[in-house]
Amino acid sequence: MADNSIRLINVTKRFGKSVAVDHLNLEIPANSFISLLGPSGCGKTTTLRMIAGLETPTEGEIWIGDKLVFSAEKGIDVPPNNRGIGFLFQNYALWPHMTVYKNIAFGLENMKWKKADIDKKVNELCELLQLSTYLDRYPSELSGGQQQRVAIARTLATSPQILLMDEPLSNLDAKLRLEMRTELKRLHGTTNATFVYVTHDQMEAMALSTNVCLMNMAVMQQYAPPLKLYAEPVNMFVADFVGNPSMNFVEFDLKDQVVSRNGVRLGVTPVNGGKLLKKEGKVVLGVRPENVKVSAEGEISAKVISSFPYGMETTLVIECMGSDMRTVVFGSVDYRTGEEIRISLCHEKACLFDGETKELLSVVETKIL
Repeated sequence: MADNSIRLINVTKRFGKSVAVDHLNLEIPANSFISLLGPSGCGKTTTLRMIAGLETPTEGEIWIGDKLVFSAEKGIDVPPNNRGIGFLFQNYALWPHMTVYKNIAFGLENMKWKKADIDKKVNELCELLQLSTYLDRYPSELSGGQQQRVAIARTLATSPQILLMDEPLSNLDAKLRLEMRTELKRLHGTTNATFVYVTHDQMEAMALSTNVCLMNMAVMQQYAPPLKLYAEPVNMFVADFVGNPSMNFVEFDLKDQVVSRNGVRLGVTPVNGGKLLKKEGKVVLGVRPENVKVSAEGEISAKVISSFPYGMETTLVIECMGSDMRTVVFGSVDYRTGEEIRISLCHEKACLFDGETKELLSVVETKIL
């Protein structure tokens, strides 16, 4: 089987004076599921289109396996149809005048496959994607989710070694999106293709990917497995973007591994046995909502601002140490606005960021003093 890894070396894309992607170096291993994640306009779709050959980089190189498909310096630019790539767009782009069968078979007919082989392949894919009963229908007679599955089947029909997807689930309702996420994860396991997936939905990226490339303002911020991104964000942008509800940020003054604020003093010790990169000054302590524990024995006093019960859990917005924080309480509970409560910080997991640069100083354990 051909090597379906992808490498982007120093890839930059400019549109006039604006930089859409800035010196991106990205290694996508064969058969992995990578998400390009970030807010609108951060460069993720442009990156995907450059891999596909639909957009020409201003500088840099792109390799697919051991084949150089783009080089600004060497003047190489392999056209999209010779890159062995399938592309799934946000709008499904199905042919309205063709049946489901014809839509899926279209690429194979162009490749001059035999009728019997086309039949076999289309039926295989329709079974895999639960479309067998819709073969004679037209796209206008299908729901959004069914149209999406036809688009996936059509893209998979030519057995691409690399599948690029640009927000393919954004037009679906919440329930259908969950079903299609399950479908995509299953497909990735059965096709041995490399999946590169663009989304601005961090829950989707976390749930689907082997690695997430988080971008902001044309620059890659962090490239790591989802749980590492969650536990060890390299800066406050990553920490804030990943996780729902997002991380709490509380400003503290640091002096000799002790942070203080509003009469609360915490000892902070790096978990990896390393040293703090800063001795004193302004820092920001980042604590995930699930690590802010509400309990009668809690060491810090707090007041409830809002309570959002969801059944399985309740999200609380609280005022604590002169700052607004969020906490998640598991179970069916509700709280009154203004209610006085006690909290403690789960001591083994917090992130300490530099107050000026917003970069991670260390993942720390905290201890109330």
